[in-house]
Amino acid sequence: MQDQNNLIVYCEYEDGKVSDVSLELLTKGRQLATELGVKLEALVIGDKLDGIEKQLFPYGADVVYKVEDKRLYPYTSNPHAAVLINLFREIKPQICLMGATCIGRDLGPRVSSCLHSGLTADCTSLVIGDHNDPKTGKEYQNLLYQIRPAFGGNIVATIVNPDCRPQMATVREGVMKKEILDPNHKGEVVKLRASKYVKDEDFVVEIIDRHIEKSKINIKNSPIIVAGGYGVGSKEGFDLLHQFADVLGAEVGATRAAVDAGWTEHARQVGQTGVTVRPKLYIACGISGQIQHIAGMQDSSIIISINSDPNAPINTIADYVIVGDYAEIVPKLIKYYKKNSK
Repeated sequence: MQDQNNLIVYCEYEDGKVSDVSLELLTKGRQLATELGVKLEALVIGDKLDGIEKQLFPYGADVVYKVEDKRLYPYTSNPHAAVLINLFREIKPQICLMGATCIGRDLGPRVSSCLHSGLTADCTSLVIGDHNDPKTGKEYQNLLYQIRPAFGGNIVATIVNPDCRPQMATVREGVMKKEILDPNHKGEVVKLRASKYVKDEDFVVEIIDRHIEKSKINIKNSPIIVAGGYGVGSKEGFDLLHQFADVLGAEVGATRAAVDAGWTEHARQVGQTGVTVRPKLYIACGISGQIQHIAGMQDSSIIISINSDPNAPINTIADYVIVGDYAEIVPKLIKYYKKNSK
């Protein structure tokens, strides 16, 4: 079997296309693996995997493991968990990354629990660093710093796993950037027999039919986002933001507080528990700037804050701040934009 102690990314795919979050994690994994001086490996489990490595190699994968069996697609918990658990016991990776998706949230805890490795969910940053245990005085080098907001976003926690392997972390889609390393990069393909890792009794659940409805709201890829927070105050306030967005050709985003209040759909939620976005322009209306929200939009090219509170935390990261009531300012912006864009 392959050499050990590498970094592996569990890759999800649908209809032959690898998911964006997996490609984002390969991009980040390539950076981490280079820093550690180890190989970046990708694991794909399913059916009809011919040529899928062509989607993974450009993002820097050195090795692509393929476990193919028609019973392994679509995803079910037990077989995929069995593959990861038994394969990881064999190749002993030091780090495993997976998307904080429905699949990742189901699969990650099963694998980490069985391997007694620990898991940090919804990381907003991953870096390599050293750690000194204050109790034992022991020093650890080249650990994975798993960074995420904690205690309701009041602190940013850096979590390390000094002794157990693999160090496991999940990351939401959009948190990491997706960048091709080299279109011509080539690696090694390793085909693994499914029967070696999965028993027949693991296939106790059979999916008879699936119905997948794609979201009609796509704020992730919108170049302009007009976002509203709890300060917008009502559903009618969001109607005004929708008017503004229509004029700009933008999408409407929201904070968790606004979504929880029932003023707009969850699909529009930006932040750690929503979507991470990187638009060219982000207009924040009535948003105070809690750490969970900032984690989802801080990489926007230009941030404009419209807020009645001059000391709102979001103003510290905004490029431009308009102090005032959004209900007065937004209609004026709509009026003058229409006037000057004819």
